[in-house]
Amino acid sequence: MILGADHEKMSKSLGNVVNPDDIVKQYGVDALRLYEMFLGPLEQSKPWNTNGITGVHGFLKKLWRLFYPTVQGDASTMLSVTDGEPTKAELKTLHKTIKKIAEDIERFSFNTSISNFMICVNELTDAKCNKRAILEPLLICLSPYAPHITEELWKQLGHNESISTTPFPIHNEEYLVDDNVNYPVSFNGKVKFTLELAATLTPQEVEAIVRANEQTIKFLDGKEPKKVIVVPKKIVNMVV
Repeated sequence: MILGADHEKMSKSLGNVVNPDDIVKQYGVDALRLYEMFLGPLEQSKPWNTNGITGVHGFLKKLWRLFYPTVQGDASTMLSVTDGEPTKAELKTLHKTIKKIAEDIERFSFNTSISNFMICVNELTDAKCNKRAILEPLLICLSPYAPHITEELWKQLGHNESISTTPFPIHNEEYLVDDNVNYPVSFNGKVKFTLELAATLTPQEVEAIVRANEQTIKFLDGKEPKKVIVVPKKIVNMVV
């Protein structure tokens, strides 16, 4: 149940009723849908806060700018989506999002879905991504949540069929594997620095690289560690 801003059940007598038509007129129906889901877990009652909808509205505008980055006034000028090859980082962002959204849908955890979409769009914006191979699957994932803007962008991309008839994408675990791992290097349990190393290295190789590092040599100060503990892809601890 959506409560009034005063945490009371909406009623005319309390004067805390929000007219959804007014919200739709100002922000659009997709923003209203997304914000209602973003308020919190589905099974909980949530207080309405009109001020909070601006963040969701801003997310939709940022999504639009992935497709129409050049804006003059209130109008976007030209669709800017290419058939270029996605980078590893872009593929990781997309497939991480697909996996999380699919899991959220199974749990009816729609509020966390909206958070994941926001993270995804922020990462793609920072990467200046305009690749069709990334943006089309993102639209399909978002379409059950924001059907109007995704349907419009889907048509702008040249599709004749409705986005609602398109199969939901399946994530590929290969794109989620990190090439490198940041290893915190600690001495007697206290982290002193981190090293970025290849994820494929064996514990023995990791130990050898850490031992040869100039920061390790400085902290050891000529002492031989009594024990070196390497937790693969987690941490290196030297007991001095």
